[in-house]
Amino acid sequence: MAKIKVGITHGDPNGIGYEVILKTFEDPAMLELCTPVIYGSPKVASYHRKALDLQTNFATVNSADNLQPDNLNLIPCTAEDVKIDFGQETREAGEAAFAALERAVKDWKAGLIDVIVTAPINKHSIHSERFNFPGHTEYIQAAVGHDDQKALMILMNDRMRVALATTHLPIAKVASAITQENILAKLRILDASLRRDFYISNPRIAVLSLNPHAGDNGLLGQEEQEVIIPAMQQAEADKIHVFGPYAADGFFGTRTYESFDAVLAMYHDQGLAPFKLLAMEDGVNFTAGLDLVRTSPDHGTAFDIAGKGEADENSFRQAIFTAIDIFRNRQAWDEGHSSPLPKLFIDKRDKSERD
Repeated sequence: MAKIKVGITHGDPNGIGYEVILKTFEDPAMLELCTPVIYGSPKVASYHRKALDLQTNFATVNSADNLQPDNLNLIPCTAEDVKIDFGQETREAGEAAFAALERAVKDWKAGLIDVIVTAPINKHSIHSERFNFPGHTEYIQAAVGHDDQKALMILMNDRMRVALATTHLPIAKVASAITQENILAKLRILDASLRRDFYISNPRIAVLSLNPHAGDNGLLGQEEQEVIIPAMQQAEADKIHVFGPYAADGFFGTRTYESFDAVLAMYHDQGLAPFKLLAMEDGVNFTAGLDLVRTSPDHGTAFDIAGKGEADENSFRQAIFTAIDIFRNRQAWDEGHSSPLPKLFIDKRDKSERD
């Protein structure tokens, strides 16, 4: 089986991106699973390696056409004189983060890499006229999505999957973004992803409410009765197995999530706060709904510990494992569904065909 080519963007060079990347590939067994390539800077990578006293080696290559299958590769795509200032938010670091992301996406479109794993960015420093997005998810959707494709953010580990109906929105704008059309679209994407990306044949999806106590039959809000439940009813008509809506506090407090394959939360912190409490060390962010398989660790740049050697690389390692697994699941799903056998029609009134 050919090894999957994993493109890795270095994220914000003032954060812990290089630390978790280099720590992950200290283990030579990782190179048996994939052919990795960092999009970044050899000089910056060497600076981090020396500052953190890491022994991970890498090979500098000019193009993804020339990857060395048994090495950690690195493609230079940023200015070599990028100043590293651990834990600081700088425009220069933001530009370096965007340059790596842009090059990786370009190479994926050209078929030179199979999946992308992104190290954390600082949303403020990367923001510019060229990157006018709230985060990775929205940029990648704009860069690789088609007219009929929408991205869905899923945070996951081996115990739970939490998808978001709305992502990086101010709380004041969340309620207006909770529409029947939006909820139904996200449920369709989530159901399709569970089947194709995770090979779950009959997925069960829990839907969270927007208001406290699921609205208390309209006493605490009308969104459940007027928006969420009608969207769920339409999803059920589409043969999507949905349950709820559940009040978020009781749902997570009683571990009800263990009975479902995925959860659709209405807004960012509703789903991510309990998820990160339960899964901070091994959580993965997966962008579903697109042709590109993109994952990332579920943590940020961690400026407070950058350069100190304290970062835990497990979430990043799990992001690589997840990207590989999803890519292979899609291959198996597509192969299995490329030439399905025709359904045989049997007239129940005539048993001759079965006798």
